[in-house]
Amino acid sequence: MMKKIFLVLSTALLVASCNNQVKSPNLDPTQKEKIVKQYFEYFNKHQWKELAAMYAPVSDFKDPSFGKEMITQTRKQTIDKYTSLQTVFPDLHDEIVNIYPSDEKHIIVEFVSTGTASDGSKFKLPICTIFTIEDGKITKDFTYFDNFDDSKSNK
Repeated sequence: MMKKIFLVLSTALLVASCNNQVKSPNLDPTQKEKIVKQYFEYFNKHQWKELAAMYAPVSDFKDPSFGKEMITQTRKQTIDKYTSLQTVFPDLHDEIVNIYPSDEKHIIVEFVSTGTASDGSKFKLPICTIFTIEDGKITKDFTYFDNFDDSKSNK
């Protein structure tokens, strides 16, 4: 009888300990929103160094401009990317359409990016980015937009 009680108690403790995993502290949804709003403020002021500092030292990126696979980038590479983009589109600007808090680490931002090239051609591009934020830093930036040039289609 004692063995059965011990076995039941041991099993119960084992199951209970599996369910008590330590989770990293959750970011308040308003904190995540403050982080992304600050991000877009830096973006629109073309403060690339400050924007890059919002990322972890090395972060994961998915972005059609990088190809089809996820890549990693350092803060320096992020600065270089946006500096180069600003050279092509000096008036580069993002306008937030909506912010969708997700779970404890994710927030989704829908926005429209606009700019004018030196030849006067303009672009307006709807974009959606899923940010992963851990310990107050962006660790993943998964950006989605339609980069298919259908100017030659018969529409």
